[in-house]
Amino acid sequence: MRRVRVGVIGLGAWGWNVGRCFYELPDCELVACCELSESRRNAAEKNWSGVRAYATVDEMFTGADIEAVVISSPAVTHYPLVRKSLLADYDVFVEKPFTLNVEHAEELMHLGTARSRVLMVGHLLEYHPVVEELRNLIQSGELGDIYYIYTQRVNLGRIRGDENALWSFAPHDISQILYMLGVDPVDVSARGQSFIQKGIEDVVFLSLFFDNRIMAHIHLSWLDPHKTRTTTIVGSKRMAVFDDVAVTEKLRIYDSCATPQQARSYGEAIQVRFGDIRIPRVSAAEPLKLECQHFLNCVANRTRPRSDAADGLRVVRILEAAQRSLEQDGIPVGLRGNDEYHAASERADRCWSALRA
Repeated sequence: MRRVRVGVIGLGAWGWNVGRCFYELPDCELVACCELSESRRNAAEKNWSGVRAYATVDEMFTGADIEAVVISSPAVTHYPLVRKSLLADYDVFVEKPFTLNVEHAEELMHLGTARSRVLMVGHLLEYHPVVEELRNLIQSGELGDIYYIYTQRVNLGRIRGDENALWSFAPHDISQILYMLGVDPVDVSARGQSFIQKGIEDVVFLSLFFDNRIMAHIHLSWLDPHKTRTTTIVGSKRMAVFDDVAVTEKLRIYDSCATPQQARSYGEAIQVRFGDIRIPRVSAAEPLKLECQHFLNCVANRTRPRSDAADGLRVVRILEAAQRSLEQDGIPVGLRGNDEYHAASERADRCWSALRA
């Protein structure tokens, strides 16, 4: 595969990590980066040989020979930067959240399709080998009918002032759940509190409800004593736990379940089975590098990304509904009427099929 010429916008804590991955991938030629901080620009040029650092996006677009743009700047800048990049005919990878409202997400999705550009959203967990394994377990029926999923994404860490815990953390868990289940929720509810900064929720409890009776619950907080990144899936046949903080043995599958029986007596009404615990061998590849490589493959081969603009829109739609629920003290908000982005997704499919032909 040919090397893709890339420019990165934003070299904050996460942006530096993203830039590092692209720089290290053999299918990428990291040509340029853009960052307001002079010290970070100097560090980039010192650490990444051949990379030129720019202070503004316009300077980078004018001075650098790039074909793809990677945006890892603050969320509030995503919409204008993605729009500017698409109009300049660059392929785009943008970190989560895609945008901060549905209207902007829909506009960018249509713009990307109209200009035949690769537009990919950084839903990192969709590229995690353990999440891929969990998706296979669910789709194959090995776990049985899925009853519910719950996740925890908490720690005593960086407290943001530009977005609440919902918009900062939930895109990871929402995109993961949608990818594993392959279906969309019908309504969402959320409750939270602002303890440190007025109007910016530090802790949020988010619930998703699906037509097939599956429930998902997401606990988000940056005011917790422990760093926890877990996903638990409870099915009618088996259960699974994904612990992303664990150094090894990140996935455990429990051959345990509870099933109703034809009751002959009170004690026989429910049968509980406690079976073995299986720890499958799963690739230890770095998820961020897998995600970055996927983007490079899509640019080089002109194929549609797994976490494309339609996927980004699905997540933003849920986030926006959850924010409305949060502001109304947990009142459920419906998510019916998703025909628009499904139709746009089908148009994108036809567009990529035509390009490959």
